[in-house]
Amino acid sequence: MSAHFATPPRSVCIVMMSAIGDSVHVLPVVNALRRAWPDTTISWIIQPLPHILVRDHPAVDEYLLFHRSRGAAGWAAFSQLAEQLKERRFDLVLALQVYLKAGIITGLLSADVKLGFDRARARDLNWVFTNERIPAHDPQHVQEQYFEFLEYLGVDPEPVVWGIRLTDEELEAQSRFFGEIDRPTCAVVVGSTDQARNWTADGYARAIEELQNVHGLQPILVGGPSAGEREMADRISSLTNASPIDTLGDDLRKVVWLLDGSALTLSPDTGPLHISRALETPVVGLYGHTNPKRAGPFRAYYDLVVDGYAEFPGEDYPVSPARRDGLRRITVDMVLEKLQVAVDNYVGRR
Repeated sequence: MSAHFATPPRSVCIVMMSAIGDSVHVLPVVNALRRAWPDTTISWIIQPLPHILVRDHPAVDEYLLFHRSRGAAGWAAFSQLAEQLKERRFDLVLALQVYLKAGIITGLLSADVKLGFDRARARDLNWVFTNERIPAHDPQHVQEQYFEFLEYLGVDPEPVVWGIRLTDEELEAQSRFFGEIDRPTCAVVVGSTDQARNWTADGYARAIEELQNVHGLQPILVGGPSAGEREMADRISSLTNASPIDTLGDDLRKVVWLLDGSALTLSPDTGPLHISRALETPVVGLYGHTNPKRAGPFRAYYDLVVDGYAEFPGEDYPVSPARRDGLRRITVDMVLEKLQVAVDNYVGRR
């Protein structure tokens, strides 16, 4: 444990603002902190979209919203947050995000200890804004990388618990939706806002035909309100002879209860894939741009990963943050093979 914390700190502030998937990875961290330090006040600086996912989480006492889009070039957001924090002091800040905007916010915080990544991993000069750093470590899964902060503090990350919960109203909406479907469903996440992570509409069209006509599952198209996702969903529907249910919209919590109620998820490496993992919904993950050893579903469903990241079958590539142009290597047959494994090994057990 850090010499600064022979006893539990009174207050902790987590800096992790963007990316739904990363916010999912923070949840086992806050749960572990709550178990170890039940009387510590835990605050989390977060942007509005991921806040929708985690807003009612019982391990977090306070969310401080960073509205990045406000003002010229977003600088008003920093000013607003600084005003909100000017009378605050924390015992400990966990700087989990290594982008410049996160570094600036870490710099704005008043705290005894600002704990961040080692210098090699603290991109965008983030090491400048911290006064303690976790030791250097070889690349590993993002979740394990966050656990390095817990290990430095002497906090046990086990058991790994996400604790995403549905409200009574969400459970009622979920029950109504699935009550009108006479068979198990597969949530098909049509894409990520990062186009480099996305598969093809033709491939999805063939996959959902297999899901419906061979495996007897009802495909549900899942996604957000972006123009790219809308275009992908429309193309999939126009190319397939299956009958998917289109649920795209501006409601992240609906996405959560759709994933929770489905027997299976098919998704690229994007937020809903990691939400599915946290909810223990089996997920067939499409990986080509990002490294599945680093960003795959944590400790589960690796037998369902469709690996286009490998440049050739059986490549023993290292855990690395490097990106690749591998989605083009993912064939329909590769996806159908993993869907069969999912149906055989997981779907009947839910």
